[in-house]
Amino acid sequence: MMEQMLSTLWTQLTSAGLRLIYAAVILFVGLKLTGLLCRWLKKNERFSHLDDSLRSFLNSLISITLRVLVFVSAALTLGIPATSFVTVLASAGVAAGLALQGALSNLAGGIMLLFFKPFKVGDFIETVDGTGTVKSITVFYTVITTMDNRQLTLPNGSLTNAAITNCTAETTRRADFTFSVAYSSDLDLVKIVLYETARACEPVISDPEPVVWMSRQGDNALEYTLRVWCLSENYFLLLTSVNEQVKRAFDRAGISIPFPQLDLHIQTQPQNNL
Repeated sequence: MMEQMLSTLWTQLTSAGLRLIYAAVILFVGLKLTGLLCRWLKKNERFSHLDDSLRSFLNSLISITLRVLVFVSAALTLGIPATSFVTVLASAGVAAGLALQGALSNLAGGIMLLFFKPFKVGDFIETVDGTGTVKSITVFYTVITTMDNRQLTLPNGSLTNAAITNCTAETTRRADFTFSVAYSSDLDLVKIVLYETARACEPVISDPEPVVWMSRQGDNALEYTLRVWCLSENYFLLLTSVNEQVKRAFDRAGISIPFPQLDLHIQTQPQNNL
C-alpha cells in the first residue's frame, strides 16, 4: 500500500515537474521569439514603409499581444483548465478594467490618435504639459523630445482631451516682428530697409512676400510690423536671423531705435518777500 502511494506521488510530482519545465520553456522561448519578431518588424522593408506613427503603435500592440499569448500558453501547459482560466481571466479583466480606467483611457486615446492623426512621429507639437518633437506613439503613451533634449512621456488619454498645436503640420509658417524707430525717422526709408532686409534674409521665402506697415504710434517711438514666411523647419532660425539683420541694417541706414523717454516739467513757485 505504501509503495503504491509513493509510486502515485512520484508520478504526480514527475508530471507536475515536467509541466513546470514545459511552461518555463514556453515562457523563455516565447518571450525570446517575441523580441526577435518585434526587432525583425522594425527592420522589415514592408513594415518600414508604413507611417512612423502607425509603425510605432503596431509594434507596441503586437509586442503586448504576443507576450499575453505566451503567458496564457504557459498557464494552460501547467494544467489550468481552459474554462477556468477564461473565467478567472474574465473576472480579472473586470477588476483590472475598474482599476485601470486610466490605462484603458490611454489605449482608447492611442487608437484615436492613430485614426484621426492630429500629429505624427517627427512633428513639433505644443501641449499644456510640454513642447517638443514627437519621438514615438505607443499603445498607452506618446513620447516627445523637448528642445533641451529631455524626454517627456504624455498619456494618450490626456492628449485626446486637450488642445494640441501642431507647429509642423503645414510646410510653411508665418512670423510677425515689431520694430520701434524714432519719430524723426524717414518713414519711407524705414519701410524700404525692413522690406529689403527681409528679402535678403536666407530663411525668408519669397511667396508670400514680406509685408511692412506702421502698426502703432507709441509714446516714445513709431512701431512697424514686418510679416514674413518661412519653411516650418526654419522657424527658429528665422526668429534670430531677422532680428540681427534688421539691427545691422538700421545702423547702416542711420535709423535710430529710441530708448523710453520721459519729459519732466518743473514749475517753481515764486517766493513771497516778507
